[in-house]
Amino acid sequence: MEHILWYDAHKLILKDIIKAENCYLYDSQGQRYVDFESGMWSTSIGHCHPRIVQAMKEQAGKISHTGYCYSSPIVEESAEEVLEIAGLAHGKCVFLSSGSEAVEFALKIIKIISGKPLLFALSDSYFGAYGSAGEKRKDEWFCIDWKECSTCSDSNECDLTCSHLSQIPFDKICGFAFEPGSSSGLVRFPPKQLVQNLANEVKHRNGFLIANEVTTGIGRTGEWYGFQHYGLQPDIIVMGKAIGNGYPVSAVAMSQDVVQRLTHNSFHYAQSHQNDPLGAAVALEVIRVIQEEQLIERGKKLGTHFIEELIQIARRNDTIKEVRGRGLMIAVEFRETKDDLLASHIFNELLKRKFIVAKRPHLNVLRIDPSLTVQEEDIHNFLINFEQIIAGRVH
Repeated sequence: MEHILWYDAHKLILKDIIKAENCYLYDSQGQRYVDFESGMWSTSIGHCHPRIVQAMKEQAGKISHTGYCYSSPIVEESAEEVLEIAGLAHGKCVFLSSGSEAVEFALKIIKIISGKPLLFALSDSYFGAYGSAGEKRKDEWFCIDWKECSTCSDSNECDLTCSHLSQIPFDKICGFAFEPGSSSGLVRFPPKQLVQNLANEVKHRNGFLIANEVTTGIGRTGEWYGFQHYGLQPDIIVMGKAIGNGYPVSAVAMSQDVVQRLTHNSFHYAQSHQNDPLGAAVALEVIRVIQEEQLIERGKKLGTHFIEELIQIARRNDTIKEVRGRGLMIAVEFRETKDDLLASHIFNELLKRKFIVAKRPHLNVLRIDPSLTVQEEDIHNFLINFEQIIAGRVH
């Protein structure tokens, strides 16, 4: 890997993975690893799902890429399905290449149709690797830390006139960009009433609600989308990662109101792989597999069991500070130690036992995000090994 520029916050450990199947990875020596990270949280229905592979083969053999003045019916068919599961059946959809790009696309739309200067977000949200969302400049963004809201005695009511929230300049906010639970990888869930009140106030002041579902969408949290746990209907929904099951496609679903406002404003956006038939075909087949195999219901059930078992392990081992999760999006946070982060040790020991999880850079946190197709036996074996490592036993 001498000629590959790697992201240095994540150490490259396995350099010879040559095959993948569902939640299993195989190296050149035939060793098998269980992937509890789903790639970069992307393989929602498992690596190399046969139906996705077949859909890719068939579409690539017909037409994979189109131009500025011609398209393919598969793009419209896929857009209809995306809008249907988003609850925006009368809106429109655009297919792009990455979650970061899709977020930037959505934010540009909101600023244009609103005309207001500020975007609003919770401070621990992550929206992308570049652009406005990546920088979050103070002249473009207003963010609040909701940590004290989580322990507020009035959290069930959530009064926006309180000293902490009254500073929000709602009249200047064009949109509330909401990431429902990933919290920059830490898996934290802001209070439902807080989110509802913020969203309602922004919309009352003629702003818009954008749900960033790049990490939390397509079944990850036990619902199609993370925002559904908050009783909301966004104006724009951004999808990525899981919608392509490892293929680089993202989607932005827009309400009918947003589309109508957009037609009256000057908005131009075009890139080489916008609305490509191949990406659209992959997204369509992912949705169909999840629906036909009832994988969201399955993931919700498995996630509930997984989280409950991890909580029991935490009660038996005081090295675990907290287990947080929703569906199959789980984080385990460990108590701080004087030397190296405990999470790094556990990550390495799990890897020795052929389990892959995500280690959060510079934090004592592990992320566990298996595919919706993960086998119950693999969850069981993971839990056994996880507790053995924590307890310091070696078998």
